[in-house]
Amino acid sequence: MTFSIVKTTFAISVLFLSIFLFSFTKTDEYSKINYIEGNLAKLNMAFANLDLCAQSYRKGAINIDSLRKVYFKTREQYKTVEFYLTFHHPEYVGSLLNGAPLLQIERGSTTPYIVEPEGLQVLDELLFSANVADEKHEIAAFAKKLNTSYSLLYNKVGKRILQNPIEVSAMRMQLVRIFTLGITGFDTPGSLSAILDTKSSLLGMRNYFMESSSRTDLNNIQIISTFDDAIDYLEKEKTFENLDRLHFLKNYIDPLYKLLGELDTNYDLEALANSSAWNPRSKSIFAVNFLNPYFFTKLKQKEDSEKLRKLGETIFFDPIISNNEEISCASCHNPEKSFTDGIPKSLSNVKGEFVLRNSPTLLNAVYADRFFYDLRAFTLEQQAEHVIFNPDEFNTEYVEIIKKLKSKKQYIIQFENLFGKNSITRENFSKALSSYVLSLQSFNSPFDKYVRGEQNQISDDVKNGFNLFMGRANCATCHFAPTFSGLIPPLFSENESEILGVLTRHNGSTLDIDQGRFNNKIRSENAWIYEKSFKTVTVRNAANSAPYFHNGAYQTLEEVMDFYNEGGGEGLGFKVQNQTLSSDKLDLTEVEKREIIAFMKDLNDNPYTR
Repeated sequence: MTFSIVKTTFAISVLFLSIFLFSFTKTDEYSKINYIEGNLAKLNMAFANLDLCAQSYRKGAINIDSLRKVYFKTREQYKTVEFYLTFHHPEYVGSLLNGAPLLQIERGSTTPYIVEPEGLQVLDELLFSANVADEKHEIAAFAKKLNTSYSLLYNKVGKRILQNPIEVSAMRMQLVRIFTLGITGFDTPGSLSAILDTKSSLLGMRNYFMESSSRTDLNNIQIISTFDDAIDYLEKEKTFENLDRLHFLKNYIDPLYKLLGELDTNYDLEALANSSAWNPRSKSIFAVNFLNPYFFTKLKQKEDSEKLRKLGETIFFDPIISNNEEISCASCHNPEKSFTDGIPKSLSNVKGEFVLRNSPTLLNAVYADRFFYDLRAFTLEQQAEHVIFNPDEFNTEYVEIIKKLKSKKQYIIQFENLFGKNSITRENFSKALSSYVLSLQSFNSPFDKYVRGEQNQISDDVKNGFNLFMGRANCATCHFAPTFSGLIPPLFSENESEILGVLTRHNGSTLDIDQGRFNNKIRSENAWIYEKSFKTVTVRNAANSAPYFHNGAYQTLEEVMDFYNEGGGEGLGFKVQNQTLSSDKLDLTEVEKREIIAFMKDLNDNPYTR
């Protein structure tokens, strides 16, 4: 099908569209589709050219510098339309075009199969590796895979009518991607060409917006001007190391996110809001409501209430629900300690004994698709069940819990006020407990308020620490903003786990033997790539949640920083299979480490002390 035929088809289809994101005219809509279509076609040619050049490099016909130039041109073109591709085809793009360069599993029945990573990030590592001369055949193979993968996608979507164009949301999500995965270096692990990527991405969205919106509307003029200012800022000799990411966030990324969001007011976002962890109605990437907590739990927003939360809080602090009636949820999750217990491994129900791992904070715990350090629970409700049934913890079952609750007048009244007669059931018990844990949210730290403009000043140490955290120190490539956990942006629907090579104690001589995710009893994840792999937890409120890591072996944030600065277990000289943390030393100075800690301390926000 030729482009002219496609354009005619697009124009006809516009007559039937009843909702327009920018109140487009037919000409505006045609321009918008023409822009997307044209750039998808250019990307198809760019991948084909990259493939040809990679084959030439394999044969010795061109040198590595020439191939890298072609690669960068291909990246530029990809970034121009990334906002469109990743919004409409996130799984395909994430697995075949631009996924993380890490081994993954593919589930076949109950048996996991190890899958090699594919995409631009893998090629980025290869092209800029120290052994690039030895990787010619692999580089050529990955370039060919990329060309084939995109060609298949292009043949499907490059000439297809847009049925429901909502590209404002796509652009806003791309801004989140730029801030969380782009300027952190996550997207360019070898070349660290984050500045070039970001400029290309902003320019692509800016030009698309110019083509598809009214150029006389004052709000649209401001958006275009902010795009231009952001691009100009990046062009002023900014490098990966000297980019002031906090300035970039506050003055360009967050304002664009807000301005574009205001254009969504005439569009029905209900379906998108209900099907996504991201809340498209949020006005800042650091807004309290940036994520939708109900996306992560069986409890629905319409079911939740202040009364339900209060009932859940009562249950949370009541030891009656444990078998020996001596321990409660709060025994391991004390509000005064940011809902941790302050000891390396939590106490068992047997006097003098401990459970397997450290107790992580429950603040913002709802924002996860998997729970526990080994990711063995898939819902917030299932997480509670593991504790209830665990012989070392509550050592009980729902039948016994319900029987005890029914014997207490206080509970009978509370449940009846909420659900009616005879309503003390397993399901309602879970709803109440989930409601309380879901309410433990922490996005009002001094740093959050500063980003949102609710606080005028933060210290230079905090600013420098944030820029290091998001840049050269590589912290944000695992602790993704704004949760600063392993919840992967921009969809925020999947948790990451990492192999760090944690020792039995700080400056110790042995690796911790806990097998982590490998032993989580989920057969489809019983793969060697998960040996000693643990969930990446949040660093929000970390200053009040010591000790650290799954084994609680590190007592201070200074010890944690030393561990990362050395490159984890492998960097310290230990043999760690498939360590996902880079073993390269960060070479942070003592001042820089203190600044990163100052930033993490500025993320403290625990409003739930009793």
